[in-house]
Amino acid sequence: MTRFKAAVVQMGPVPFDKAATVEKVISFIHEAAAQGAKLIVFPEATISGYPKGADFGARVGGRLPRGREEFLRYFNGAISVPGPEIDQLCEAASEAGTYIVIGVMEKELGTQYCTSVHISPTEGLLGKHRKLIPTAMERLVWGSGDGSTMPVHDTSIGRLGTVICWENYMPLLRTYMYSKGVQLYCAPTADDRDIWLPSMQHVALEGRCFVFSSCQYITRGEFFEDYDAIQGNEPDVVLMRGGSAIINPLGEVIAGPVYEEEAILYADIDLEDITRGNFDLDTVGHYSRPDIFTLVVDEREKKNVVTQDEARKTKLIDLVY
Repeated sequence: MTRFKAAVVQMGPVPFDKAATVEKVISFIHEAAAQGAKLIVFPEATISGYPKGADFGARVGGRLPRGREEFLRYFNGAISVPGPEIDQLCEAASEAGTYIVIGVMEKELGTQYCTSVHISPTEGLLGKHRKLIPTAMERLVWGSGDGSTMPVHDTSIGRLGTVICWENYMPLLRTYMYSKGVQLYCAPTADDRDIWLPSMQHVALEGRCFVFSSCQYITRGEFFEDYDAIQGNEPDVVLMRGGSAIINPLGEVIAGPVYEEEAILYADIDLEDITRGNFDLDTVGHYSRPDIFTLVVDEREKKNVVTQDEARKTKLIDLVY
């Protein structure tokens, strides 16, 4: 399939409430699919929220007791991947006949990860990408991913992958994605600044790929009463204003941007536009200089505890002994 319709959903979650958020997400899936969308991209941390403006009671060298309670509530809104919420999304994708890319807060042991989940209408959960480096204060409440979750999936609608928010400012990660032949470059984000859109145009132009940037729209009033946002606590204070968009391989905006409302953006995708763009630019092909520059990528999963068998398979045991 070289031509199809894609959608980007700009929405806010029911903060830290995974059950209610999944229900809302599924309604958007069916709405977009009814319009013919074969790919639907949701924002960063859709399930179950991005804690915009929260400080979790943290100061350099100390943490307030209230911060631990705030983290507990946030952690309880995270999900496991795979897990029951993912099963619900897979069922919705199957019913709607569409691919889904959605940002979730993933929990494993005592850590949360900012994760993008990739779902097929026929195969279910294809895989996930954990954000490699949380930005600034995000590092207080999120862990870092490793090179084992940077997939580009070969799907019936094209080669699909995700780079989350400010990971898009990591040129070596972008180069890696281009080397994997990404065609459908998903960029879920929490960045609603005006400067974000030209960044996404640059990525599309540089990578000769379609870019799907999805950001939340949410106000302070959607959060619970004792949520203390630095932006202010009046109900109509906008914590994230959106700015979602779809960009083609020549860097042209073909849908959006949309601000100050929940919305679904649609665009007709023609994968042959990628080849048209490669005529004069392929940054990992004819427009590269491997005799000068070489990128080496470590795709191994990193664990702090491994069995001897695992250590032997990864040759780690040779380093230990």
